[in-house]
Amino acid sequence: MKSDGKPTHIRYWILFLLFVVSTISYADRTVLSIAARDVEKALDIDAAQLGYVFSAFAWSYAIAQIPGGFLLDRFGARLVYTLALTLWSLFTLFQGLSGFLVGGSAVIFLFVMRFIVGLASAPGVPANARIVANWFPTAERGTASAIFNSTQYFAVFAFNPILAFIVRDLGWPAAFYFMGGIGLLAALVFVRFMNGPTRHPMINKAEFDYIEKNGALVHIEDKGAPSSAAFSWSNVKQVLANRMFIGIYLGQYCINVLTYFFITWFPVYLMQQRHMDIVHAGIWSGVPALFGFIGGVLGGIISDFLLKRTGSVTFARKTPLLIGMLLATLIVACNYTDSEAMVIVFMSCAFFGKGVAALGWAVISDTSPKQLIGVTGGIFNMAGNIAGIVTPIVFGYIVKETGSYDLGLWFVGAHCILTILAYFLVTQKIERLELKSAR
Repeated sequence: MKSDGKPTHIRYWILFLLFVVSTISYADRTVLSIAARDVEKALDIDAAQLGYVFSAFAWSYAIAQIPGGFLLDRFGARLVYTLALTLWSLFTLFQGLSGFLVGGSAVIFLFVMRFIVGLASAPGVPANARIVANWFPTAERGTASAIFNSTQYFAVFAFNPILAFIVRDLGWPAAFYFMGGIGLLAALVFVRFMNGPTRHPMINKAEFDYIEKNGALVHIEDKGAPSSAAFSWSNVKQVLANRMFIGIYLGQYCINVLTYFFITWFPVYLMQQRHMDIVHAGIWSGVPALFGFIGGVLGGIISDFLLKRTGSVTFARKTPLLIGMLLATLIVACNYTDSEAMVIVFMSCAFFGKGVAALGWAVISDTSPKQLIGVTGGIFNMAGNIAGIVTPIVFGYIVKETGSYDLGLWFVGAHCILTILAYFLVTQKIERLELKSAR
């Protein structure tokens, strides 16, 4: 480690890597939403069946969160993340092969491939939180977490138009081949440049001392650092029984209802209820995503600013959440306009608000027991991604039974209010949980 000169800023390069990989991960999840109309026709399935295929990712993704968190705490983020990225990219590519099948076998194959992508993707976001805790001081975590979390919007903005053109011109299987190939290339870059602060060849002592002094958990990725020893079902039970965490987990479930509408049914909504063609749906679905991305970054900046000014983690994290979720309820206003332009305006406001409010991963970095960040983050992500099971299926049945998305948008709006209640009535003070030793 270099000992002279001004502090380096390698943590920002690490954050850029997380941004790129997370963008690819979320883009992989949205491919089917762009291809959905063509897939429905090619495989001869209805909206309810499509809802189940959409949900396949979230079933396994939610189930695998605690095991994925354990693997992170046991083997470290670099190894586990690299393997996860490689596997989910391969099985994203394989989804395109369902185009060679017909009927029920094609649907089953597509479901199974998405299920495996969910399994492989499980350690990804908890690994982001672990790496941010490893590299970033407390007062920078809100912004850093918001940046990697905002990739769920940036992925839609950046890739939906591209995928729409690919589906139209090359066929829907080609979209899966494209995203899978990009992910495999990213895995090679990630494993080359990712490492912890104590082992990264480019960091100097000045930056290391700065981040360590200001709250970065610089040694959690070191060999021999306390990791799997902290895992026990007794410790997991302490987390699950803690009122603060119950509210955090419930809030993440509710906020992810909005997320999963956006990355599954939203482009289909634009095509079916608003009668856009696939290219226009791909382009216009990116506009609310862009506002969601801006809101996500801004929410982190505001939160860290409030933390520096007040010293209160609770006030700094909850204030943007309240404002953002109130703004997100504007999604319901889409039911009361016939204007395509106003639909995009209301959706943009809603997803900007959702982005501002999406500070859950910063909260996890602030509250997790130091040796249980992977597992605690895994439980958090599991709770959030139960919404990925519920939302696509509920929407599928709503569309099938009513022929409209109106009731579905009310379903999403109600969960925006429930997010506020979870954080303000259940979760009280936001602080790091200290585990009680087993007796």
